[in-house]
Amino acid sequence: MLALPFSQACENNKAPILALLTQAFSQNQHVLEIGSGTAQHAVYFAANLPHLIWQTSDQPEYLATIKARCEQEAMLPNPATNIRLPLSLDVTQPWPVHGLTPDIDAVFTANTLHIMSKEMVEAFFSGLGAYLPQLNTLCIYGPFNYQGQFTSDSNRQFDAFLRQRDPASGIRDIEWICNLADAQGFSLKQDFSMPANNRLLHFSR
Repeated sequence: MLALPFSQACENNKAPILALLTQAFSQNQHVLEIGSGTAQHAVYFAANLPHLIWQTSDQPEYLATIKARCEQEAMLPNPATNIRLPLSLDVTQPWPVHGLTPDIDAVFTANTLHIMSKEMVEAFFSGLGAYLPQLNTLCIYGPFNYQGQFTSDSNRQFDAFLRQRDPASGIRDIEWICNLADAQGFSLKQDFSMPANNRLLHFSR
């Protein structure tokens, strides 16, 4: 098979995330993953959550990798049939993207908000509220600060690395994230501690 970009972090965290998504998405039917990246999460979650349609998406430069991994998955014995090829989605551009259906009732995103600028994070939440009318469940995975404080030295170092690479990026305060979510009608239902000083935030509306 074609060698594709690989994230060891995705491989390490996919099982702990799945354990929580199994509960969080138990009543949902159609998930949009924003920022599918290498698509390792997508193929794993789709295979293990067969009651869902799992719609991948990302910025245009990542679509070829996602498509190739989905196609590799389709060649395996007993492949998941509920994963959808990626949509081009830039949160700063007008939604809905071509092919995005209005029946999406859940969104998952992992390790994206600390890569985005603050303006992009704001656009992310505005897009959820404006263009996904059936959305009732939102799960966000990644590192977060609490009251402006890092939860670990490793997160402090990671934040410094992010800002050196791109001054507009950085680990976000959970209070700010919750305020943005609240403005779109979402409330924080659960805040789970995850491996490697990450969190999984489960919002509902």
